[in-house]
Amino acid sequence: MKYNKLLLIGIIALVAIISVGSVSAGLFDFLGGDSSNASNSNLTGKDVNLAAAASLKNAFDEKLIPMFEQKYPGVKVTPTYASSGDLQTQIENGLEADVFMSAANKQMNALAEKGLVDNSTNLQFLENKVVLIVPANSSSNISSFDDLKNLSGNIAIGDPESVPAGQYAKEVLNNTGIWNDVESKLSLGTDVTAVLNQVAQGSAECGIVYATDAKSTNDVKVVCEAPENALKTPVIYPVAALKNSTDDDATKAFMDFLQTKEAKDVFVEYGFTIHE
Repeated sequence: MKYNKLLLIGIIALVAIISVGSVSAGLFDFLGGDSSNASNSNLTGKDVNLAAAASLKNAFDEKLIPMFEQKYPGVKVTPTYASSGDLQTQIENGLEADVFMSAANKQMNALAEKGLVDNSTNLQFLENKVVLIVPANSSSNISSFDDLKNLSGNIAIGDPESVPAGQYAKEVLNNTGIWNDVESKLSLGTDVTAVLNQVAQGSAECGIVYATDAKSTNDVKVVCEAPENALKTPVIYPVAALKNSTDDDATKAFMDFLQTKEAKDVFVEYGFTIHE
């Protein structure tokens, strides 16, 4: 009888402990605690090497990377920014990269064809616009792409051989029928940031960049967007994990983070559109 009584007391105590634990966890969640901290701690000491198009630098450096590292305190994100074509070449030549975010599908597809992309993670993620810009203090009468035919100064664009923004710019100039008129006036930049700087500093009379780049500085102003029928290739930014990723868990956490509402809201804040 005494043994049975002790057994009953033990069972009651165990149930009480389990109940208190459940209530505590629920209360912790209710108060805003992060129940994923235990799993986050498993990533301590790991790295995510990000290769991203230059047009993404501000969004990642100013907001997204700090947000991710705050959520995963043990993980460090190391970014490499350049034109998507340059990044493609670097990755093909052995750049340590876990995640690649390109400003066009061309570079992502080229890496996928070489077996360097984890295709199960390849996501058509963001959209951007192509715009014509001039210096903020410009008194130019440029109001459309067609006006570039009569321009005497330089027109800054990304190098179409390697820079997606330059490839889009060339497509617009071709489809509006003015490529032959402006080709001799072009000043080619190594990436879209270089193009933006040329216009901001006044070394080019105008330039063609992404809407997000134009939004990032008060030193330029937008004249107009590329005509809708002049850009047959949508400006899509794909993102994917790479097969040579060294920290799969940290890479997955970063890819998952990019697809959260809080991360998407940051991209929208910086002028991107989420591709649905």
